[in-house]
Amino acid sequence: MSDLFAVAGAKFYIGAAAMAAPTIDVTAADFSAVTWTEVVDWTQCGQIGDTAALITTQVISRGRDVKQKGTRNAGSMQNVFAINSSDPGQIALIAAEKTRNNYPFKILWDDAPGASPFAATISVASPGVVTKVAHGLTANREVVFSTTGALPTGLVAGTKYYVKTALDADTFTVSATPGGTVIATTGTQSGTHTVTPTPLGTVNYFVGLVMSAQQAGGGPNTVRSLNANVEVNTNVVTVAPTV
Repeated sequence: MSDLFAVAGAKFYIGAAAMAAPTIDVTAADFSAVTWTEVVDWTQCGQIGDTAALITTQVISRGRDVKQKGTRNAGSMQNVFAINSSDPGQIALIAAEKTRNNYPFKILWDDAPGASPFAATISVASPGVVTKVAHGLTANREVVFSTTGALPTGLVAGTKYYVKTALDADTFTVSATPGGTVIATTGTQSGTHTVTPTPLGTVNYFVGLVMSAQQAGGGPNTVRSLNANVEVNTNVVTVAPTV
C-alpha cells in the first residue's frame, strides 16, 4: 500500500439525528446505528484531531517554567462545499447549524485495499443464510455474489447487497438496501458461490457542533460555496481500512 494518500475521493457524512456528546471517549460502536447522509460537492477538507492545552507553571526555585499537558481539544474543522441547494446532506448541515445539538459525523477516505473474495454456501430458506467460517462481516457491509453455476432465486450475481445480520461468526443474512428487509431464497442452485465484500477505506467518526453554514461568493471564475465550521466535541475515532 502507498504511503501517500490523496484527499481526492474522500466523502463527508452527517448523521440523520442529533447525538449527545458523551462524557467519555467515543468508539466506533457508538456510531453503529447511525443513518448517514453524504454532504456532496466537498471542495475543502478541514483539520481534525486532538491538541492538548499547555499548562505553564513559573517555578521560582527552579528558575524555569515547568510545562504540562492539560485538557484535550479535537479542533475546529473548517469545510467548504460547492453549493448544491437540492442536496439532502447540505440541507441537513444547514439545518444542524440552526440547532444547539451535537451531530455525528463520518469521513470515509479513499484508501481502500484490494478486494478479498471468499467461497461460501447459501441456504434455500426464509431467510437465506450465507455460511463462511470467520467471515468477519458486520451489519450493512456491502457484498456482491458471483457463481460458477446458478445462485438461488432471490439473489442476482453482480448485484450489490448489504449484510442484514451477522448471525454469528460464521453466518449472515443479506438485504437489498442498508437495514432493509432480509432476503429469502427459493428454487435450486448449483456451482461454487463467491462473496466479494466491497473494501472500505479508513473511516473517521466524531461528534460535533455545526457552528456556521455560511454562503460565500468569490471571483467570476469561482462557484458559490457553503462554508461549514464543525467544532469537534469528542475524540476522533479512526477505523483502519477493511478488505
